[in-house]
Amino acid sequence: MQNLLQLQKLDTNIAEHKAREQELPRQKDRFDIQKKRLAEELKISEERCVTIQLQQREIGREIEQRQAQIEKYEGHLAGVKKNEEYKAVLHEIELFKKQIGVREERIIALMLEFDDADASLQADRERIQKELDKIEKECETIDTELHEYIEERKVLEQSRPPMAAKVSGELLSRYERIRKVRKPAVVPLLDESCGGCFMAVRPQIVNEILADSKIHACQHCGRLLYEPSNIPEPDVVEIVEGK
Repeated sequence: MQNLLQLQKLDTNIAEHKAREQELPRQKDRFDIQKKRLAEELKISEERCVTIQLQQREIGREIEQRQAQIEKYEGHLAGVKKNEEYKAVLHEIELFKKQIGVREERIIALMLEFDDADASLQADRERIQKELDKIEKECETIDTELHEYIEERKVLEQSRPPMAAKVSGELLSRYERIRKVRKPAVVPLLDESCGGCFMAVRPQIVNEILADSKIHACQHCGRLLYEPSNIPEPDVVEIVEGK
C-alpha cells in the first residue's frame, strides 16, 4: 500500500503540473485581451486628434472659398454702375466676411481643442507603452514558468514506470481503473468512514483494513481504503518529500 500511495502522490504531482501548464497559456490569453483594449484606447485618442485636424482643414477650405468669392465680388465693383447694385455687392462681401470671421473663431477653438487632445494623446501613449512593457515582462515570466513546469513534468513522468513497477499488478490495475473516474483513488479510513465520499464503511471491512489483512474498496464510491497508522512513519515522510 505504501508503494501505491507514493505512486498516487507522484500522479497527483504530475496532474498538478498539467493543470498549471493549461492555466498559464490562459493567463497570456487574458493579456492579449488587455493589449487589444489598450490598442483600442490609443486608437480612440488618435482618432480624436485626426478628427479635429480634419475639421480644421474643412473650415480652412470654407474660408478659402469665401475669400475667393469676396475677391470675385470686389473685382465686379469697378464695373457696377447702379447704386443699388453696388450696395448689394457690398452686402454680399460683408456677409462673406462675417462668415469668414465665424469660421476663423472656430479654427482658433479647434486649435485649442487639438492642443488638449494632442497632450492627452502623448500621455496615453506613454501610459499605454508602460502597460505594454509590463505585460511583455509578465508574458516572458509566464513562458519561463511554463517551460519549467513542462520540464519538471517530463522528469516526473519518467520516474513513474519504475515506481509503478513496485506495485503488484492486480492492485495497480484496480488503481488505474479507479483513478479514471475518482481522484484521489486511494483514501484513508476516517472514523469508520471513507475518506473520499465520507460514507460509512461496513464494520467487517473496517476491521480487515485496520488489521491490514486485506485491501478493500469503498462500497459506495469504489475508492481504495487504507488505515494511515498502518503506513510506516519513515515511508510517509518519503511520500511528502516526493511531491
